[in-house]
Amino acid sequence: MTIEETLLSKYGPLLSLTQLANVLDRSPEGLRISLRTANDWSIQLNTARLKVGRRVYFRTSQVASMLSGN
Repeated sequence: MTIEETLLSKYGPLLSLTQLANVLDRSPEGLRISLRTANDWSIQLNTARLKVGRRVYFRTSQVASMLSGN
């Protein structure tokens, strides 16, 4: 089972900020602060970001490809 399949089966096609923090083993507030900085991984995560109203989600497929190193 690939990372993408595992994440999709557990969380679905979109990850909330709290779910992403859980996947990355970080606190939600720490992740929120880290996403404001300009480094390679935060830029990749911000491209996977999707805003629905006031809520922020991250595309699971893009997060999985980032985690697998693609």
